[in-house]
Amino acid sequence: MNGPAPGAKRRTFRNFVDSVRYAVDGFLAAFRHEPSFREDLLFAVLLVPFAIILPVNAVSTALMIGSLLLILIVELLNSAVEGIIDYLRLERHPLAKRIKDMASAAVFLSFVNCVVIWTIMLWPSNAVWHRIGDLWHGR
Repeated sequence: MNGPAPGAKRRTFRNFVDSVRYAVDGFLAAFRHEPSFREDLLFAVLLVPFAIILPVNAVSTALMIGSLLLILIVELLNSAVEGIIDYLRLERHPLAKRIKDMASAAVFLSFVNCVVIWTIMLWPSNAVWHRIGDLWHGR
């Protein structure tokens, strides 16, 4: 028996297009309604060009950019968790606070991860610091 499992949704190109549209809608909703996401996006937009132009290898560049994308991903999930909690329970509750705090902690850890990765990638390379100095002084 090679067919889809009973009740399984058949994937079509239309499903793919719908999935992309939903993802774009989610991204735009976060951008419009979540100040923290906008701040994190600005952080990423400012640092990605540096990751690209710094004299590090491709793997280091990928890790540096990936750590920035991880911040955005975790912030989206944090916003979704907070939205669900607010939707389901308007009054304050200790469990709701704990859930929101844990989601915020995940965002914080994604920033720590980013700082650690960027530090590891840039620290040993004296050439990187010379390049940063050259960029700073317009050379």
